[in-house]
Amino acid sequence: MNKPQKIIIVALLLTTALSWHFSTMQSDMMNAMMGYNPTLISLFIASWTVGMAAMMFPAIIPMVVLYDKLITNNKQSDVPAVMIQTTFTRTFNVILFIGMYLIIWALTGLALLLGWSVAMNFFMSDHSSSNVSIVFGSILIISGIYQFTPLKNKCIGYCESPLSFFMKRWKKGTAGAIKMGAYHGLYCLGCCWPYFLIMLALGLMNLVWMSLFAAIIFGEKMWRKGIWIARFFGIALIILGLSTSLGLTIPFW
Repeated sequence: MNKPQKIIIVALLLTTALSWHFSTMQSDMMNAMMGYNPTLISLFIASWTVGMAAMMFPAIIPMVVLYDKLITNNKQSDVPAVMIQTTFTRTFNVILFIGMYLIIWALTGLALLLGWSVAMNFFMSDHSSSNVSIVFGSILIISGIYQFTPLKNKCIGYCESPLSFFMKRWKKGTAGAIKMGAYHGLYCLGCCWPYFLIMLALGLMNLVWMSLFAAIIFGEKMWRKGIWIARFFGIALIILGLSTSLGLTIPFW
């Protein structure tokens, strides 16, 4: 591992630590779900994006390091002036790759916020315990079933194997960094969206749930058989969802 790749790892871990720190300072954003105030929505997106950096950056380190290695090998040169230019370009492309990944998650947060606000404002407007149990139970059941779908399996496969991802989606240059960063974000979204839907329902940026789901995501992506973590958790979600829907378990969020 060369010096730039070590710097990338340190930078991602430092950003993760800072993001966790800022997440502890965030106020409850539940009010953002009850209206469409642009200021509250903007604060939510900022809060959400910081949370995504805290939760996801440790798991994407292998992907980012491999990307830097691939573009370094493709741009080797013995001419000093060219080396300076390629070093700057490589750094810029790595930043774009990570930036597009975060943009995908920021847009996902906005979609989840607007979608969940509909449920909050209409389906649960009377705060009936039965309505709450059915809505939350359904979310848990759907999230659990998704863990067994071919789409989940496909997306987690690309997240577990960065080389497979780049073999399928490789594009050169700055445009390639943008496209591949977006694709990486979409595959990651395909792996993890149930966790964040649940987290949204549990209470935005709750550090306990953030930590739990971050650990699950890390295990899924870093272990070659991470799909078994997803399936085990899926079974637990289905059981809890059925129990909640039937009123046997009180929604604890």
